[in-house]
Amino acid sequence: MTPEIENAFAAIRSDHGAESLSRVERMLEPGGGGPRHPLQKGAKWILPGLTPTPWHDPYAYPELTPVVGALESAHPVIKGELNSAWAVHREAFSDYEHYLTRQQDWQALYLYRDGDLVEESAATVPTAYQVLQEFAVDTGAICPLLECHFSTLLPGASISPHCDLWNFSINLHLAVDIPDGCSITVAGETRSWQEGRCLLFDYSFEHGARNDGNRPRTCLLVDLWHPETTIPERRALVALISEIRRLMGDS
Repeated sequence: MTPEIENAFAAIRSDHGAESLSRVERMLEPGGGGPRHPLQKGAKWILPGLTPTPWHDPYAYPELTPVVGALESAHPVIKGELNSAWAVHREAFSDYEHYLTRQQDWQALYLYRDGDLVEESAATVPTAYQVLQEFAVDTGAICPLLECHFSTLLPGASISPHCDLWNFSINLHLAVDIPDGCSITVAGETRSWQEGRCLLFDYSFEHGARNDGNRPRTCLLVDLWHPETTIPERRALVALISEIRRLMGDS
């Protein structure tokens, strides 16, 4: 570890106790802190001690229930604003770049990125922006290392099966506009989105999606802290990943 990371970890231990970062330290050991599920092999970091569950009940965690409920309640307005943005402000969408692979048939409109809200989105999709700010950003439920965006798959598009980087955040999908013929597969289990409802899954497990429908499929994706992580662990993980990105020239 670099001196910057060691100093950050020492400050967290001073605030929260000597054992507060034991799981993070185990994660950084050779072998990644212990065995992992076969369908998590492609993830870079697995924080030990988190329940290895691919699919989660969006309403199972008190920390996340407010953002889930707020998004689902606001769905009709969110969908109307999204469709208006797609029709009138297409320039606000960009090809989604996923681990340096850019897909023209996968479009994104960002609300949160690089650790902060994307202020331009407040005018384009104000309801989603407001809900995100009030129920995910201000509450600290959002993982600041990642993002929130409207994810639009064009007809015929697919996302190849892959594992994301880690298990200490999980992915919430609000099904905004869902044609027939769309599906998502996580750890070998395929489900369909129900428009106006949320799905929650651990994307350290292998997952992929496809749109076999006849119009675009849009979900609002929010990267949230895994609810089984602790406050000191979250502080340490932000310090760790931010320093790694700095050293790699990503920020």
